[in-house]
Amino acid sequence: MSDQELGALAEQVAATLLARGWMLATAESCTGGWVAKVCTDLAGSSRWFERGFVTYTNEAKQEMLGVEPGVLAEQGAVSEATVRQMAAGALGRSRARVALAISGIAGPGGATPFKPVGMVCLAWAVSGDAVVSCTRHFEGDRDAVRRQAVAAALQGVLDVLAAA
Repeated sequence: MSDQELGALAEQVAATLLARGWMLATAESCTGGWVAKVCTDLAGSSRWFERGFVTYTNEAKQEMLGVEPGVLAEQGAVSEATVRQMAAGALGRSRARVALAISGIAGPGGATPFKPVGMVCLAWAVSGDAVVSCTRHFEGDRDAVRRQAVAAALQGVLDVLAAA
């Protein structure tokens, strides 16, 4: 996915959020703030992008987003349980009406037999609705996995807003 394609996806998210008068918050781990960067690359993004949390360590996930230590210990940082708590935490610690969360194994290291390189967990929280999550498996090197995760996160915002 090219920078232009990511920018076009962010523009769709922006238009959708602006039409509702809503704001977005992000909680990112393996993407290191890339979703926030793509969003804030757009002029005027302060009208629809509220804030971003980059929580790379488990401690940051706990301190900044309220992820429960037991969830991290039992499920791991790369799990749907963790990203659901990350998304809910971002929503609760911001003025946003929708939040997304990403945690994954971008590689080249860090993989286990049960969590291979390319495994990314994503979640979306909308005020008043249940948190939605999924696990995706992306191909390619570190950059490719992260780009695909950014795209999936932005597309997920569009999907949850269409359903809300």
